[in-house]
Amino acid sequence: MTGQSPGCLGYPLRRDSSERAGRLEGLLGSYRRRLEALGELRRQVRRLEEQDAAHARRAAALEDELRRAAPARAELDTCRRQVQELQGRQAQAALEAEKWQFECGSLREKLEALLKDKERLVEERDALREANEELRCAQVQQSCLSQADAVLDSATSPADNLAAEILPAELRETLVRLQQENRGLCTQEAALQGQLAELQAQLDDSRRVRRRLDTQHRLSQQEVLELRGQLEELQQSLQEQGSRAEDVSSSVLKEKLEEHLEKLNEAHAELQKKREHLEGLEPRADSAAAQRIDELQQILRQKDEDMRAMEERYRRYVDKANSVIRRLDPAPGAMGSLLGVQALRNQLQEKEAKLQYLEMDLAKTLSQREQEERLIITAWYNMGLAQQHCTSWDRSSPPGAPQSFLSQQRQAATARRGPPRLPRGPLH
Repeated sequence: MTGQSPGCLGYPLRRDSSERAGRLEGLLGSYRRRLEALGELRRQVRRLEEQDAAHARRAAALEDELRRAAPARAELDTCRRQVQELQGRQAQAALEAEKWQFECGSLREKLEALLKDKERLVEERDALREANEELRCAQVQQSCLSQADAVLDSATSPADNLAAEILPAELRETLVRLQQENRGLCTQEAALQGQLAELQAQLDDSRRVRRRLDTQHRLSQQEVLELRGQLEELQQSLQEQGSRAEDVSSSVLKEKLEEHLEKLNEAHAELQKKREHLEGLEPRADSAAAQRIDELQQILRQKDEDMRAMEERYRRYVDKANSVIRRLDPAPGAMGSLLGVQALRNQLQEKEAKLQYLEMDLAKTLSQREQEERLIITAWYNMGLAQQHCTSWDRSSPPGAPQSFLSQQRQAATARRGPPRLPRGPLH
């Protein structure tokens, strides 16, 4: 019994070591797979770090673009306010033009009525002048007759003397009455001349207003044409941008241009209607009306010059806005930049959280791997000791020593399983 106890102990150790070796080999395979997965995770971590760096650079570039776009946005706001002021001035000028147009129409009506009264009074004056001339002739003739009657002898009858005395008295009363009427007509004519002077001044004002309106009309037409050209240029630039993000400033400017174009078209239509109305109210054969029209045309030319100056300022503002749009073209607009930066920050936070999770998983995997390596080394060390112990025991035992039934069964099982397999690769 004492001679068989070491052999009996050696065979179970061999079987346990072989089973443990199989388990350890399976663990080694799983560890290799984990190491491969860990390498893939490291590559992913490197890619994520590169993406994180690229996003950080992109965020810095966007912040720089946003800082550079701040003065341009302020300048664009200034241009927008100036455009609104110009639109307000244009609306005020249109209201004033409409008021002057109404006053011009009323003055034209008054002028026509006064011209009719003047014609009637001129006819009455001519008739009174003819009557006055006739009365003067009759008076001269009567004076001659009276002088002739005085030279005659006293043989004339008393009835003839009475007729000679009565006739000059009637003529004298008629002459006095006609002189009074003539003085009244002269006074009335002077008053009418004053009214005509006032109406002439009002007509001159109306002509100046009409000239200013004509100038506004021409300038509005030119501005409409230029704004249409600018709108076409903006549309072409927006079409050339393609799939790139549309700038908020360009869209706002486009809307403002469209609104301004609509307002200019409306103003153009109103000015055209007013001009037709003025032409309809214009007396063709009246020289005063022609002079008034000339004055109105001069006013309109002055208004044209004012509108041309406003148009030049507006063109400069549009050019500044276009330059701002071209500077902001590679990057999105102000709101787009803010949203893009916020989205990139959110992505960076997500990437950082994922990196922290991966780092924690990597540290956990490394600690587990170190522990498993220590266990594998300990197991291999124990298995080597057991193998060495069994070998030394086999060598020390005699070859013909009897073995127990259990020892023989263990040896048969070990022979069927084969020798323990060693690991194929180095441990990492």
